[in-house]
Amino acid sequence: MSNSITNTSEQAAEKAFGKQAPLFDQLYAADTIIQYKRKRVREHVEHFISPCSQILELNAGTGEDAIYFAQQGHNVHATDISAGMQEMLRNKVNKLQLNDKISTETCSFTALEKLQMEGPYDYILSNFAGLNCTGRLEKVLDSFSYLVKPGGIVTLVILPKFCLWESLLVFKGKFNTGFRRPLSGRKGTKAHMEGEYFRCWYYNPSFVRKHLKKSFDVLSLEGLCTIVPPSYMENFAGKYPQLYTWLKQKENKLKKKWPWNVTGDYYIITLRKKQ
Repeated sequence: MSNSITNTSEQAAEKAFGKQAPLFDQLYAADTIIQYKRKRVREHVEHFISPCSQILELNAGTGEDAIYFAQQGHNVHATDISAGMQEMLRNKVNKLQLNDKISTETCSFTALEKLQMEGPYDYILSNFAGLNCTGRLEKVLDSFSYLVKPGGIVTLVILPKFCLWESLLVFKGKFNTGFRRPLSGRKGTKAHMEGEYFRCWYYNPSFVRKHLKKSFDVLSLEGLCTIVPPSYMENFAGKYPQLYTWLKQKENKLKKKWPWNVTGDYYIITLRKKQ
């Protein structure tokens, strides 16, 4: 894969997310399914994280997770490629007087060797598929060997190559959405936000496992929005509250079992660095 393709795409993604930054919280704060997803990821992390951990957050966005974990007593170095997102994050940090708990740095996750705060860290977190914005995920994963302490933890939330809900959209005639992941290939698939086009790549858990197997052990693999519908199915929870509650109960019961742990809109994978 040409590095120029993914570099250009990362630059385009930075512009898109930079444009969306002032609207990001307003657009998504009230979305029931997004709040469900965020709660699931936080509960997952809290199962593995040690008290007072040093966290490196990749694609931190406007800082919702950084603020949450800082308020739980952790120290977070929140990074993002988007200067716009970083500005929104810093405004929140200043308002909440969390400057002693949260530091920020504008940095691509494919350039982590340039981090000013090199670590090593107790925990690395990348939420909500930020890592799908690069065609060089292997470069990101390689950096974990020197950024994570022995015994340290990594939690990644990634879009896989197959999503059960998206495949069902084929029966509604939405072929582009239904096949965009399986057919994305090495060049990725086009995404669109705020008038900007960039590319996304999809990675199955096997890619992460294989690339990190020498230095990391997999601790957990969960599906996210496998049975609960993806958040882009607007107002599903509001229209069908009883069905949504039932689907959520089923997902929480089956989230770690095959095939539900690998066919969601996302998966959550957590690994520990070998001693």
